[in-house]
Amino acid sequence: MIKVLPDSVANQIAAGEVIQRPASVIKELIENSVDAGSTSVNVIVKDAGRTLIQVIDNGSGMSDTDARLSFERHATSKISSADDLLKLYTFGFRGEALASIASIAEVELKTRRQEDETGTQIMINASALVSQETISCPAGSSFSIRNLFFNVPARRKFLKSDNAELKHIINEFQRVALCNPNIEFSLTSNGTVIYNLPKGNIRQRVAGIFGKNTGNNLLSVQVDTSIVKIDGYISKPEQTRKTIGEQFFFANNRFFKSAYFQKAVFNAYEQLIPSGTYPAFFLYLTVEPENLDVNIHPTKVEIKFSEEQTIWQILNAAIREALGKFALAPQIDFNIENRIDIPVLTTNTKIVTPKLTVDETFNPFEDENRNSVFKAEKIDKNWQKLYEENDIPEIEKNDGDIPKLFPLPQSLTAKFIQIKDQYIGTNSKSGLMIIDQKRAHRRILFEQYLNEFESANDYTQQKVFPSTIELSAMDFIIISEHIDNLYKLGFDIRIFGKNTIVVHGLPTNIENVDAESIVRSLIDDLKEEPVCFEKKSKERLALALAKISATGNKTLNAEEMNSMVGKLLACGNPNICPEGKPTLMVITFDEIKTRLLK
Repeated sequence: MIKVLPDSVANQIAAGEVIQRPASVIKELIENSVDAGSTSVNVIVKDAGRTLIQVIDNGSGMSDTDARLSFERHATSKISSADDLLKLYTFGFRGEALASIASIAEVELKTRRQEDETGTQIMINASALVSQETISCPAGSSFSIRNLFFNVPARRKFLKSDNAELKHIINEFQRVALCNPNIEFSLTSNGTVIYNLPKGNIRQRVAGIFGKNTGNNLLSVQVDTSIVKIDGYISKPEQTRKTIGEQFFFANNRFFKSAYFQKAVFNAYEQLIPSGTYPAFFLYLTVEPENLDVNIHPTKVEIKFSEEQTIWQILNAAIREALGKFALAPQIDFNIENRIDIPVLTTNTKIVTPKLTVDETFNPFEDENRNSVFKAEKIDKNWQKLYEENDIPEIEKNDGDIPKLFPLPQSLTAKFIQIKDQYIGTNSKSGLMIIDQKRAHRRILFEQYLNEFESANDYTQQKVFPSTIELSAMDFIIISEHIDNLYKLGFDIRIFGKNTIVVHGLPTNIENVDAESIVRSLIDDLKEEPVCFEKKSKERLALALAKISATGNKTLNAEEMNSMVGKLLACGNPNICPEGKPTLMVITFDEIKTRLLK
């Protein structure tokens, strides 16, 4: 009953763990190039790796014997005993990658050592050696992988679209390039150069991958202890994004994922960034190899630290220190328009006591002397109509005490108060109504923009001065594949060059919105829900605009509060914001009495 599997079958089983998609092949090959001491690595793909994956390096190369042995299962130059697993500074070490790749593709290897006059060419098809011969080739190695999964049609069937697979390729490429800034890297897809990264430092590599906007808004993180050394960069609090994607941890120059350590970073940003946004970080941890276990996951993206809790504390403190230094650093503001001109005092300057003008007839308790904004003629028409109906039903509550129908103040002289520039309080039939200012504004703007998109005949308004926007390669791919759909919504976006677009027009009736802000917001939405965006593009666009335009933490005068609450109650769905969160709550009189009697 028990059978020993042939090597070809065993390799295909291993490939199921190690090689999940074209990006997995690229990860394994470029890591091998780095381990081979390369100073230049070029990656070329066609049809997102389905047709061709080529990785060319100028590393140490291999002899004809080593070249053949490299495709055997568990063949490795990294370890010779189990103890060596505790001393690893290199990437690949299990010796499964090349054997797995060769079992599910057509593979060609050209390689030569620097000291050899000739090189070796090996052809392998589905684990079977086709040929091996002596050739003339440059020093280093060149792997060409064709027709990936040709003999495993079920695996090939489950590959995503070319754009989706290319995004995965870019992710793997970024991870290796970020932890090796001393190596030149390039990535070309279907003849188009996506990345051409020269040697440099970490900040330059970050800017080369994610754009100058990211590179210019980084804070340095540095700490050196007996347990861990941490270097790298974090983004400034004002440069956060709505999606996770630019968060990178490296341990001994190996990328890894850790929700635990990620929490240490996000925790340090508490109270500094809006809820639902995420800072970028590029953090490099150095620990003794014996305190690190990298052999717990097939793709080695998860690792274990022997002193995990202590490193968490050190990491959190290092981030807080970097943010604290940034907050204390003096900021020079050259915008002096509308600023008070403070005179310079000299020894001869005569000091004059300032005179104040006081209106002795003013009485704050007399309504006729106040500029009241609560009189009927100044109340929003929609609100006034609701008052005049005079048949407001009692509150009907959902789970969580969120009212479906909303009581209004009992008279037109109802008062509003603002709480910490975030909430609006007012009297209701059942108690105290608290309105979330930002969520309310989002609901108002969302319905306003949605109505405009539905009713507008001419969607696009051309900009007098087009906006040129440099994007990361990933963001550029995302916006490129949706340009046609965005054009139908009124966006005139054109490809300008490498990772650069130009916004020539925006949807009609969009005012006071920065073109770059709305484009980046749209990209974040497309990252989260590309299918939903296409099906409900107008709603998603209206939501993106509402998020950008809505005001929060802003002082409102009485007239502005009155207008906001009136417009909210006139909305088609005033009880929740466009993202499904409640815009208000009612604290009943019974609840107030209960709390006061405690």
